[in-house]
Order: sequence, then structure tokens, then C-alpha cells
Amino acid sequence: MKKLPPSSFSMGSMLLGLTFLFSSIPAHGEQPLTWGKHGTQLQLFIDDYVLENLSGDAKKILIEPTPREVVLTTDAPWEGNTCAYYTIFRDGNLFRMYYRGSHQDQKTKKAGHREVTCYAESRDGIKWEKPDLGLFSFNGSKKNNIVWDGLGSHCFIAFRDTNPNCAKEARYKGIGAAYPPKRKLGLYAFQSPDGKNWKQIRKDPVVSQFHWAYDSQNVAFWDNNANLYREYHRVYHQEKRAIMTSTSKDFINWSKPKLLRYQEGIPPQHLYTNAVQPYARERSLLIGFPTRYLPDQESRVEPILMASRDGLSFYRWQEPVIPESAPKDRRGNRSNYMAWGMVELPDRPKHFSVYATEAYKTGMDSRLRRFEYRKDGFVCVRGGSESGQIVTKPFKLGNLAERLTLNFKTLKGGYLLVGLESMDGKKIKGHEIESCKALEGDSLSKTATWKNGSDISYLDGKNLRLRIELKNAELYSFQFQPWLR
Repeated sequence: MKKLPPSSFSMGSMLLGLTFLFSSIPAHGEQPLTWGKHGTQLQLFIDDYVLENLSGDAKKILIEPTPREVVLTTDAPWEGNTCAYYTIFRDGNLFRMYYRGSHQDQKTKKAGHREVTCYAESRDGIKWEKPDLGLFSFNGSKKNNIVWDGLGSHCFIAFRDTNPNCAKEARYKGIGAAYPPKRKLGLYAFQSPDGKNWKQIRKDPVVSQFHWAYDSQNVAFWDNNANLYREYHRVYHQEKRAIMTSTSKDFINWSKPKLLRYQEGIPPQHLYTNAVQPYARERSLLIGFPTRYLPDQESRVEPILMASRDGLSFYRWQEPVIPESAPKDRRGNRSNYMAWGMVELPDRPKHFSVYATEAYKTGMDSRLRRFEYRKDGFVCVRGGSESGQIVTKPFKLGNLAERLTLNFKTLKGGYLLVGLESMDGKKIKGHEIESCKALEGDSLSKTATWKNGSDISYLDGKNLRLRIELKNAELYSFQFQPWLR
């Protein structure tokens, strides 16, 4: 399967076959889906959860994010050409970034200095500053942006804890790995009141199973939807780099880690990082950008896309979302890692920004580049020059599902039509696809309208399907929503 470049409607050769059949993770059978407590969950096409089938000239397509500007160059003496494992999140009006400062001498192949954790901040997510923190000494001076030095610095990550019961002194949390012989193997927990002054929470690791693991960007966060902490870390499994996960209520006591599960037929591959995170527009959906490691191709790496509804079973795409040509210096050893974090910038309300590394080991420093996704625009269903149709799996309409909105884009002459049907395919009177007013243009949230209006609240509790016809159009997501009151 090939990808659709950003905002492109050409390249018919880059499309799937005419018909795409899906199998669920987990399987739902004929039991209607329930989209959240009130039936208002945002539905993307990033996995196989919502679609029953596609027909005609309708295809499901993976979309690459658009490359933008370089936002950081690691040219300070305590940084270098092997800087990696970036984490980025928005904290009010401030964007925070944490990353490993490290360097390798290309002649001797030895480390140029000890590994440290560096910090940068930004007001717009594009122009980043490296503040003089004055916390740790490097070559006799504390005039640097080193935010942590010591245990866990190889792969230290930080996040703002959104747990409503979180103590003020632990508003920011982090994890980092340590290795024998100096320390016990595993993930160690950290906390901070301000994101800059950090301390270790306990002496021993909080996750410590499995030999020789964790030497990667392991991540942790509070899952507001599930009301617990999640962590994802690297292990070896059947001679492959793999991803495991565990959960916790208190960030100290964690469940026994489990290997991630993928859809049937997915091949075993080296996965170096994971970059799993809740999706801001739909917290029940977790999105990851794991790094596929290719040891037989000069240790080249490439980020791919995966998504989960339960944190354990993931739908994993096979094509890279950022190829080595996007735009340069990504072919070398570990030169194409995706950062952990997806943020909305102040002047880009229709998009999310992600970040990826380049130029690892190629010179005296390395770089971090910003990329941009349309909101919900990770995967689309595209209708070509001949019309195609989408049919969803059956679902139960929730009590706040009063109207249907769609995130889509059309070309000249393009359109979308929407119809409601019963589980057995019978048309719902007044909401037939033939009576739908054509949806045209470019919108993140446009309400579907039929001849007798847009209100569908009277169908509350009914088991339904959606049938969508589209031509010269891309559909990114849909959502049942209440009327604004």
C-alpha cells in the first residue's frame, strides 16, 4: 500500500484496490458499536474499527505529514550529533521540550562526552530557546540548558501530569532507564513541581522485568479516558525489538507488562521507539509513531503509524509516514526518529504539529524538524473520479447524537452524500442518501443536511449504519454531536 502525499488528490497509482474489507480489533460481530457514553466519540479511519466495507472508487489511504522548518540544531558543546529521544508538550501558553544531549566522535566511534538531558521552550512551537538553567555543571560552567544529569539521562522523558489528584510537587513526572552494573536494570520514576527541578521518586526501578531492554525512548502519561497511568517501553522478543506496556494508578506500582498486539497478518519487525500518546481530539484513541529499525539496511530507521482503542491492541500501518526523502538527511543510522508529542500551534488551529529528527551522526550536530498534519488527517477515505461508497459497521445512536458532522475536503466537482440506514440496509425515511444536500469545500466539521433538515435526535437508541458516497473527495473523520446550546 502506498501513501497519499500531503494535500494531494493525484496519483491514482498510490491507491488501494477497489474494495477494502476489514476485520476488527477486537472483533465485534454483529453487536452494534457504542461510541462513548453519549454516542459522540470522534471516528477516524486510522484503524479498522468503524468501516464495514468500501466499494467503487473509494480507497483507504495513509497520509504523510507536510515537512516544515527546522526548529532546533544541537550545536552546543553538551549536545552533539547523537541527540535524540525528544519529548514535546504544550503547557498552557508554553511549549516544553526535553531531549538527550550526546555526541559521538566519528573517527574513534566513542562518546564525546557524558549523556545529559537538555531542555528548550517556545511560545509558538517553531522558535525554540535554550535557557541557561544554572542547574548542572558542564566543563566547569553551569551556563547551559541541562535539566537533568545522571541516572536515566540516556533516555529521560518528561510529561505534565493531568491526573486531577496529582500533588503539586509532582505536577511533572518522568521516567528514565538505568543499566547494570551501576544500577538495577529498569525504568526509574521522577517528579518535578515546575518541569525544571527534578528528583528521583524512589531508589529502585518501578518497572524492572525482562533482561536487556529499555535502551530507547520509553514513554509514560496519564490516560484521562481510562483514569490511569500508561507506560510503553522497549524489549527484545523472539530476537526482535518490540514494545511492551503496563498500567498504574499511582505511578509507582505497575501491572505486569504485556506485549502489544497487532492485527492479523502483520509481520514481525524491529520497533525501536513507540511515541504512543492520547489523541487530543478523541482521548479514547491512542496514536503511536513507532520507529521501524532496519538492521539489514545499514541500521536505517523510519517512523510508522499505529492506533489503539484499548492501549494494548494496535492497528499498525506498514508504510513509513516520514520517508527518508522528507526532506533530507534521514537515511543514515537512526536519522529518522519521531519525537513524542503532537501539539496545536497558536496560529495553526486546523493542524497538529509533530517533530522528527534528521542528520544523526552525519556531522558535528543534528537537527529536529517540524511536520504538520491536518487535524484527523492521518488516514483518509478517498473517492476518485468515479464515485465510491463507504458503509460503516452498525452502531447504536447515543442520546446526544443530534446531528452528524464530517471532516472532509473536495476538489472541483467533488462531493459527499450521507445516508442513514438500518442494520439490514433499509433506508431511514427522511435521511436517505438521495435526499442529502451535497457536502462540498474544505471543513473540519460540517453538518450533514437532508431535505427535511439536520436533526436526527429522534433516532436516539436506534441501531443504524452510515452510507457515504464520495467523488473527488477525501473524508478524514465524522462525529455525531449535540446541537450547540
